[in-house]
Amino acid sequence: MRIVRLELNNYRNLEKISLSFPMRKTLIIGKNAQGKTNILESVYFLSDLKSPRTSTMSDLIQIGKDGFEINAQIEKNNTDIELDYSLNSEKKREIKVNKVKTTPKNFKSVVKTVLFSTKDLLLLRGTPQDRRDWLDRAISQVYPAYDERLSKYDKIRIQKNNLLKNDVIDNALLDIFNDQLAITGANIIFLRKKFLREISEIAAEKHAIISTTEFFSLNYTNPFDEVSEISNYLKEQLELRRGEEIARRQSCVGPHRDDIEFQINGMDAVKFASQGQQRTVVLSLKLSELEIIKTKTGFSPILLLDDVLAELDDSRQNYLLKSIGEETQTIITSVDTLLFEEEFLKDVIIYKVDSGRIVE
Repeated sequence: MRIVRLELNNYRNLEKISLSFPMRKTLIIGKNAQGKTNILESVYFLSDLKSPRTSTMSDLIQIGKDGFEINAQIEKNNTDIELDYSLNSEKKREIKVNKVKTTPKNFKSVVKTVLFSTKDLLLLRGTPQDRRDWLDRAISQVYPAYDERLSKYDKIRIQKNNLLKNDVIDNALLDIFNDQLAITGANIIFLRKKFLREISEIAAEKHAIISTTEFFSLNYTNPFDEVSEISNYLKEQLELRRGEEIARRQSCVGPHRDDIEFQINGMDAVKFASQGQQRTVVLSLKLSELEIIKTKTGFSPILLLDDVLAELDDSRQNYLLKSIGEETQTIITSVDTLLFEEEFLKDVIIYKVDSGRIVE
């Protein structure tokens, strides 16, 4: 799977650009704030229908314009697939696969991406929400039904929160919401734990290669593994903290509150890992994402490296670049070409971005 062509109209500061990707490796260079990250963001958007940088869709529309469009040609299984996405200023969107209107689920199933940016390097020191977002996005790439479960859970949780804001609580209705949250929440936690076990094994191997003396592991805060056990545990916790939820007028129990434990040699990496150790953990996780998506789907995802090489030392840079298989299409942004060896640049197409315009 690879992206062959990308056209953007009025996407952020990119008024009208067209890019072809004739090689497996593409390097996009330019000074900061010229638009190179916006290009990577648009490729990521094709796989998720969300931006990794904002939750406000209107932010993606170029200032003064009425909407934006993304058109891409994807090669998959020796077949060309055309993707079209448009959004106008009234937030009305149109999504098409091969010029036929389709569902978000079908649209997102075409392209898989792994994004590695400087923001990811803060994963361990970020908030539990940051870590949940990373995990949920990674899972949705290999288990398409996961998004639907998250959406269902969030709808119930919002309804419950609205109920908790009332001065007089309908306890019978609260019981119904709690039962529904326990069941849907248990399914989410089950898949999270399943995925973490799978990716933890791969990440531990990659981490050991980089660090040589450290053992890395991932754990989830819920102690149970079976759906029924998790559901019963959630029901117990919801009942125990019922008074607290009513007092705080919000849901305090469930997968929206959970966290992931990163450990190096049995120590909490979130608290004790050095900056170098944090980078090794995140690098191992991103390379593991690539591997697990390829294993589960049969296609190597597109790897998007957004200015991240400048934040890695030479040994981690070399390990990352040498770990990328020839079958993996890689799009990299950088200020210049100085970080790359001549051998690496031989088979790379280079574009320069200047004020939202492309120069090959």
